[in-house]
Amino acid sequence: MKIEKRPIFSYQTFKDSDTLGLIIQIYARSNKLNRGKELHGRLVRAGYKPSKYVDNHLLNMYAKCGQLGYAQKLFDRMRQRNLVSWTAMITALAQSSRSLEAIKTFCRMRVSGQRPNEFAFSSVIQASSSLGCIEIGRQMHCLSVKCGFSYELFVGSNLADMYSKCGEIYDSCKVFQEMPCKDEVSWTSMIDGYAKNGDSEEALLACKEMLGEGVAIDHYVLCSTLHACGAVRAHNFGKCLQSFVVKLGFEKETVVGNALTDMYSKVGDMDSAFQVFGNDSGCMNIVSYTSLVDGYVEADQIENALNIFLELRRLAVEPNEFTFSSLIKACANQAALEQGTQLQAQVIKFNFALDTFVSSTLVDMYGKCGLVDESVKLFNRIENPTDIAWNSLVGVFAQHGLGKEAIKVFDKMVLKGVKPNAITFANLLKGCSHAGLLEEGLNYFHAMESSYRVAPKEEHYSCIIDLLSRAGRLTEAEEFIKGMPFEPNAFGWCSYLAACRNHGDKERGEVAAQNLMRLEPENSGAHVLLSNIYAKERQWGDVRTVRKMMRDGSLKKLPGYSWVDVGNKTHVFGAEDWSHPQQMEIYVKLESFIDQIKKVGYIPQIDLIPYDIDDRMKEKQLRYHSEKLAVVFALINMPLGKPIIVKKNLRVCLDCHSAIKLISKVVERTIIVRDNSRFHHFLDGSCSCGDYW
Repeated sequence: MKIEKRPIFSYQTFKDSDTLGLIIQIYARSNKLNRGKELHGRLVRAGYKPSKYVDNHLLNMYAKCGQLGYAQKLFDRMRQRNLVSWTAMITALAQSSRSLEAIKTFCRMRVSGQRPNEFAFSSVIQASSSLGCIEIGRQMHCLSVKCGFSYELFVGSNLADMYSKCGEIYDSCKVFQEMPCKDEVSWTSMIDGYAKNGDSEEALLACKEMLGEGVAIDHYVLCSTLHACGAVRAHNFGKCLQSFVVKLGFEKETVVGNALTDMYSKVGDMDSAFQVFGNDSGCMNIVSYTSLVDGYVEADQIENALNIFLELRRLAVEPNEFTFSSLIKACANQAALEQGTQLQAQVIKFNFALDTFVSSTLVDMYGKCGLVDESVKLFNRIENPTDIAWNSLVGVFAQHGLGKEAIKVFDKMVLKGVKPNAITFANLLKGCSHAGLLEEGLNYFHAMESSYRVAPKEEHYSCIIDLLSRAGRLTEAEEFIKGMPFEPNAFGWCSYLAACRNHGDKERGEVAAQNLMRLEPENSGAHVLLSNIYAKERQWGDVRTVRKMMRDGSLKKLPGYSWVDVGNKTHVFGAEDWSHPQQMEIYVKLESFIDQIKKVGYIPQIDLIPYDIDDRMKEKQLRYHSEKLAVVFALINMPLGKPIIVKKNLRVCLDCHSAIKLISKVVERTIIVRDNSRFHHFLDGSCSCGDYW
């Protein structure tokens, strides 16, 4: 065992400040704290006369070795301090995340009459940024201008970074543009600031400009720019950046690989996302796997998402709260109750049951699977619900058409001091719309900005169009559209058009259809709704004209289909061209149900068929709609006590709605149907929507 010899210091060494400074500097750079402390102790014992030069080196050594307490004591005992002393202490405090103390020390320096240099400014600006204190940051900016340091590289870079981190991207950009020279640090700060503040296009432009000026890029720039690429779906630029990753040798860097995986996932290129790490799973961590899971979820590939989860578990990689949130979100979107309950068991196993973010997604998942009571139970277990949790519960009630309950939750949220946001109001307005709460919805819309300081966005205006349209207030909806600060989106026009069909307003329906066709020319929905309006008026010539437009534009009506989960298997039904091992049994049972419900008042709504055919054929077409087939199949196969939950990709038709109400009465069971906009709970001949949807 080799024993390191202790250095022997001569009397001459203690007299030579330059030599002492050099020795202490060596100890600081090599992180030899004990040697430095020993030397400091011998100086004290030898009665060494304090020297600002040596004390500054000792102060710097303690700070660099992470001994801020020693540094602070030494600084406080210094009889004389110069600019180096103050700057070293301010820098040490700022770099140790003691930002408030760094700012106070800077103020003490100013009171002492010492003029700060560029390094002191850089550190105190960093401290302001860490605290998110824009006002102090602005004061430091003004002082740096007064002292002539605002254009200095370090100060300018930190000012730009401070403004961007405080959300003042305009000021950050202005500082950056005024800098006479920029290095890779300042460019990186600017690109990162743009990306984190949602100005992704600007981040990409800044990266291109940086490359054009020949500034070297590192993995920080690549990660920030790849994040921006994902946000704006800039697939081609992202692929170009991957070539830089390979060229610069960063392909094995996990953080860069994660950024690439995330970028490809967000642009929907899951094949490339999966291939980023190739077969080298050793470079992957939970962030890598979660990016893949999230990408598959967004692509509606729930099976692949679950396979990634199984793979990471096989490799003993522990999932985090974001992994579970993405997977639960997938189950919510697909109304996959069985997988959702299994994931909840995993959440409990990995101790994420109390995580607010995960709990909020579970609240949403059970709501979208039709089990409102389970959502409420889960919400009540959350100790301190955040706005995300409150929004989830408001959204659950809204989707189930329980507008009054949604309002009660909103009132409780405000009473608890949780500030509602844009998502809260979107859910609340949808709840009012689905429940026919016209006045309440209008009042909340007008109170958004005046009472809650939430500016209404496109989605909120669309909710009001939907609210007025569902209520049959087509004239008011028209006036509202004319007074909007921007043009309605596709959802707004579609809501208005559907209401025109329901209320037989051909003229307004034609205007709505034209606008919807212009916004979404590839969407056949506008043509179908317009055709239905003409069919209701028995204008068969106009019906044929619309259908010709669809043929000429190669547009096809989106086929309606319904599905139900039975025995860990999803059974899908369509109105036409469907097959099933129990097909004949389903047909026989359906005929029986039709006979039974006719006896209690069911009358087929043949006027819903937009074709010039005889009534018998129209009734036959209505009979075999996908939701009826799925409901009958579920009643045959689902035991009593098990919830019957049928999902449909389109809005449930009026005839099926009437039929399922009466079927629920005949069989004395609750039947839940989730269509593309809301839930319907059928029981004892009535529906939770109150026939208002």
